[in-house]
Amino acid sequence: MALARTRGYFGIGAEGVSKSANVGALLRTAHAFGAAFCFTLGAGLDARAARTADTADTPGHVPLWRFASIEALVLPQGCQLVGIELLDEAADLPSFRHPLNAAYVLGPERAGLSPELLGRCRHVVRIPTRFALNLAVAGALVLYDRLLQHGRFADRPVAAGGGGSAPSAEGHGTPVFRRDAPDWLERERGGRG
Repeated sequence: MALARTRGYFGIGAEGVSKSANVGALLRTAHAFGAAFCFTLGAGLDARAARTADTADTPGHVPLWRFASIEALVLPQGCQLVGIELLDEAADLPSFRHPLNAAYVLGPERAGLSPELLGRCRHVVRIPTRFALNLAVAGALVLYDRLLQHGRFADRPVAAGGGGSAPSAEGHGTPVFRRDAPDWLERERGGRG
């Protein structure tokens, strides 16, 4: 199985979540998608309850930062905070261009992100559903969308079925050098001659 190669990095976290198993499932999903870090904000995370859903032991492999408050939240330089919230004014996920370096944050299922945290978000996206999704499911959808956007995959075919092979992992291919000067330069040189 080949791991997906993506550009940039991302982290994901949750604010004030009451169900630690949901956070555990979110952490496991983040680890599977290649998160650089995970975090909680003011969440009373019960590590034992989180481990019931996080069978990959994510905190043993990916840094987990636990911030006591929104004011204590510190992200790497250049990392944009992206809130995931079911708000009318939020950008629809299918139309959203993910930042190269991002930290995604979700709120508790019943209350959503706090106004203070929404004020710190550079972007807010919504998954266009009829009602709020489970925290871990919403996180998985956003990370999958990011993978599609920043990953290296073959284009989808027009007809139903699988696509071709993925682009080369080497990058853009070998350099192309001109052997001859362009026509306009040759004319310019000939005119001085």
